[in-house]
Amino acid sequence: MTDAIRYEKDQDNVVLLTIDIPGQSANTMNATYRAAMADTVARLEAEKDSIAGVIVTSGKKTFFAGGDLNELVKVTPADAEGFYRMVLGLKAQLRRLETLGKPVVAAINGAALGGGWEICLACHQRIALDDSSVQLGLPEVTLGLLPGGGGVVRMVRLLGLEKALPYLAEGRKVRPQEALRAGLIHALASSREDLLSQARAWVLANPNASQPWDQKGYRIPGGTPSSPAVAQMLAIAPSVLRDKTKGCFPAPEKIMCAAVEGAQVDFDTAHLIETRYFTELATGQVAKNMIGTFWFQLNEINAGGSRPKGFERRKVSRVGVLGAGMMGAGIAYVSAVAGIEVVLKDVSTQAAEKGKVYSAKLLDKKVGRGHMSAEARDAILARIQPTDSDAAFSGCDLIIEAVFEDRALKAKVTASAEASALPDALIASNTSTLPITGLASAVVLPEKFIGLHFFSPVDKMPLVEIIRGAQTSEETLARGFDFVQQIRKTPIVVEDSRGFFTSRVFGTFTNEGIAMLGEGIGAALIENEARKAGMPVGPLAISDEVSLSLMQHIRQQAEKDLAGEGKPVPQHPAFATIALMLEEYKRPGKAAGGGFYDYPAGAKKHLWPGLKEHFEKAEARISEEDVRDRLLFVQALETVRCLEEGVLNSVADANVGSIMGIGFAAWSGGALQFINQYGIDDFIARAQYLAEQYGERFEPPALLREKAASGTRF
Repeated sequence: MTDAIRYEKDQDNVVLLTIDIPGQSANTMNATYRAAMADTVARLEAEKDSIAGVIVTSGKKTFFAGGDLNELVKVTPADAEGFYRMVLGLKAQLRRLETLGKPVVAAINGAALGGGWEICLACHQRIALDDSSVQLGLPEVTLGLLPGGGGVVRMVRLLGLEKALPYLAEGRKVRPQEALRAGLIHALASSREDLLSQARAWVLANPNASQPWDQKGYRIPGGTPSSPAVAQMLAIAPSVLRDKTKGCFPAPEKIMCAAVEGAQVDFDTAHLIETRYFTELATGQVAKNMIGTFWFQLNEINAGGSRPKGFERRKVSRVGVLGAGMMGAGIAYVSAVAGIEVVLKDVSTQAAEKGKVYSAKLLDKKVGRGHMSAEARDAILARIQPTDSDAAFSGCDLIIEAVFEDRALKAKVTASAEASALPDALIASNTSTLPITGLASAVVLPEKFIGLHFFSPVDKMPLVEIIRGAQTSEETLARGFDFVQQIRKTPIVVEDSRGFFTSRVFGTFTNEGIAMLGEGIGAALIENEARKAGMPVGPLAISDEVSLSLMQHIRQQAEKDLAGEGKPVPQHPAFATIALMLEEYKRPGKAAGGGFYDYPAGAKKHLWPGLKEHFEKAEARISEEDVRDRLLFVQALETVRCLEEGVLNSVADANVGSIMGIGFAAWSGGALQFINQYGIDDFIARAQYLAEQYGERFEPPALLREKAASGTRF
């Protein structure tokens, strides 16, 4: 008997199974688990007559983490048949457990996600520890997969199609209280002892327990796909889903297929359907891209891959934020939520108070939805102190400047704040484009100066780009990294340069879209193809959000700086179109009432009809594929240049940063993985074609050619 699943029978003949796979911090459905589960189920069947029932729990801090992604990422189409049979075998074990003829309880002592939740679903009773660290759900879709251990089949039979789909197709995770309300679990426990005590009591009180779907007369809640209400929902569901995925993400579509087809057949056939779709996704490229980036590379970053070694972890206790506009207010909010005292300064106390109201509105929404108590909201708001005085920065160990992109203004406010803060306080700028080394010249201790580039809206965007200036010390970088993790964001580290990594690559995306419009290509085609390529928003819509006047201001600042340094000033075909929009048509963007789009009050935005009249030309039409590739390739090529120039230090930072910071097509696994999965030789050939047709910005950089010559990947 393996020690991966401990088998203990008590005086009441209740068997406690403790899953505790050796040498791992979390339990996963790897070969060790499968072998242990096979032995365990066989023993339970052999000893069935002498046992009262079974409790399944975990010896780890979490209950069970899910499938083994080290195995999954290696599965190729050539392995499909063997993989398919292995998955069916794994599911057969859980089926034997739930049809043992004895009560089976899941005693959920920690997070149960993916395969972990599928084990729980195969139990007759589910009791969870009532702790906010416990999460339950099926997040496989976020890695390009579907729940392949029976999750689709059992969730549909437990909740019905309509209620199950958000958990399956969106990967929705819930805390124990919400899980209880939703009918996913049956009871909550206050401690581990209470958990096992309740589980034992339930086993002894329910000797004839069975699953709802194994009982005579069982019907799927809400009805099968042929019942009128469900049929009506399913008539529009595929088009709603396609509008969200744009065909880039196969997993949500396969989940819907497996759920709907599985609901029309018997339980065992439904499992075959689920396994076929799971095998198709697991052997496909999109899952490989997403697992590689959202699991392995993200974990590498979160484990401190880019953090300088040899410095103790430090926590920020009091942060000063300069500027209470949208960015400053957002930074104040995430800091206060993380338990940090915040001083929020603006030109007047009234303006600073307005920044605090931003936090109040976000928190009120949480209270209204029942996700937070009024007391917790008030405690967070009490941490934010609005002010118009630098003296309030006394005791701050971090100052973050978040004022307008103007070098002189930034210099003035950071120097004043530094004088009032603690002597060893970090001074950070939230600039999105201005080089950090230049901004650091305004403070007394440039080694304590760093870039912390947040993304808007700060409460939702998961990334912070940390920029190391020429004089930024290693200790400052380590402290900056710790702060970003303290406020529960993902840090990527880049070296100082104009636009850093994210703004620089983002600029190529917006400029390419605007340049195409200037060539006469239809605005609707540009926007639609961007979304079909996997970008969350089209380049014209996002330019309106940023504002064309700000884009022009940033460019003019760069031109002035470069001219002063005696460096060439870059030109781009987009610049003329931006100038026309601002000077001729007076359309600076959304905040000013209109840009590439019109924003009618109380109605949906739509493309400005003037674009057809002033820009579009019938003879300028190019293929949809060229539009799509221009938008993706231009970003991927600029990312390679950032790596080549040493602005980026790692492939993980490039891939994770491109998706989380600028919305690069998530299905691809990020800007560098996009090149890997395309094939480096094929990518170079396509880039050369684009360079010949549309300009030298598509020329493959030397680093890309070196990769091709050596046969290596990013």
